Amino acid sequence: MANYRDPKLKVFTCNANPALAKEIVDHIGLPMGNAQVVHFSDGEVQIKLNESVRGADVFVIQSTSAPVNEHLMELLVMVDALKRASAKSINVVIPYYGYARQDRKARARDPITAKLVANLIETAGAHRVITMDLHATQIQGFFDIPVDHLLGVPILGKYFLEKSLEDIVVVSPDHGGVTRARKLAERLEAPIAIIDKRRPEPNVAEVMNIVGNIENRTAIIIDDMIDTAGTVTLAANALVESGAKAVYACCTHPVLSGPAIERIQNSCIKELVVTNSIPLGPEKHIEKIKILSVAPIIGEAIIRVHEELSVSKLFD
Repeated sequence: MANYRDPKLKVFTCNANPALAKEIVDHIGLPMGNAQVVHFSDGEVQIKLNESVRGADVFVIQSTSAPVNEHLMELLVMVDALKRASAKSINVVIPYYGYARQDRKARARDPITAKLVANLIETAGAHRVITMDLHATQIQGFFDIPVDHLLGVPILGKYFLEKSLEDIVVVSPDHGGVTRARKLAERLEAPIAIIDKRRPEPNVAEVMNIVGNIENRTAIIIDDMIDTAGTVTLAANALVESGAKAVYACCTHPVLSGPAIERIQNSCIKELVVTNSIPLGPEKHIEKIKILSVAPIIGEAIIRVHEELSVSKLFD
C-alpha cells in the first residue's frame, strides 16, 4: 500500500526490531516517526521525540526480545514520553511478548510475570496492545485495555501450501499447542498428531508418547516459540524413530537462545520456518532456517485499528 496519507497516524519504533518496523511503515506507506532511543552512560533509557504527536494515533513497535529487560524498559519510557506529549491514543505493537511463559503459578510461590508486564504497560499509559501468538491466549485477559491478538498460522500455512508437500501430518509438541496445530491442519487439510511429553525442569523436555498416525508421513511440528530447541529436536527425533519420512518445524517466535542453532543444525529437521517477530543475528542465519515476514499482517492491523475496522477479518 503506497503513501497512506493521514497526519494523525504515526508509527515509532524502539531498538528491538528496527528492520521489521521499517518493513511495516513501508507496507503502510508512512515515514517512520522521528524519535531517538538513547542511553545514559550508566544504561538508563532516554527517549527523544523529535516531532509533535499531539492528537495523533500513535503506534509503537517493540518486541520484548533479548535483552528482554532493556527492550521492555525502552517501551515503557517511550509510552510515557508519548503520553506526556499529548498523543490521542498510544497503541503498543509487541510482535513478541516476553515473559509470557510465566502466565500461571506452576508451583508454590511462583510469580505471574506475564501479568506484571501487562500491569507495567498499562500503568505507563498504553491504550491498546497488538501482539502475535501469545504463549497462552488467556494473557489477553491480564490487560484491562483492548488486545488485538494476531496469528502466525496464516503466514506459515501459506508457505507450506506453496511447498506442495505430500502425506502431511501436523504435530503439536505438547497438549497446550493442540489448538494451534488444528488451525494449521485445517489450512493444509491434514490430520494432526500430539506428542505427550513431560518437562521435569524449565528448558528440559522429555518426549514420551506420540498420539496419532505419523508413519510414512511428512510431519510438520508447529509451536508458538522455539527457545533452546530442546523440545522440537527431541520431538523430531521421536517422529523419525516412529516412522515419519520427513520432519519440518515452524514457529512464530524464533527465540533460539543457548544451544538452539547447534541443535537444529545437527537435528533431523529438514527445514525450520520462522517469522521475523524477533530479529535473528547473522550467526543464526543457517541454511535450515527460512524466515517469513509478519510486516504485511501487522501493517494491515495498524491501518484497521486506526480506521476503526475489524481486525479479525484478516484471519477469515
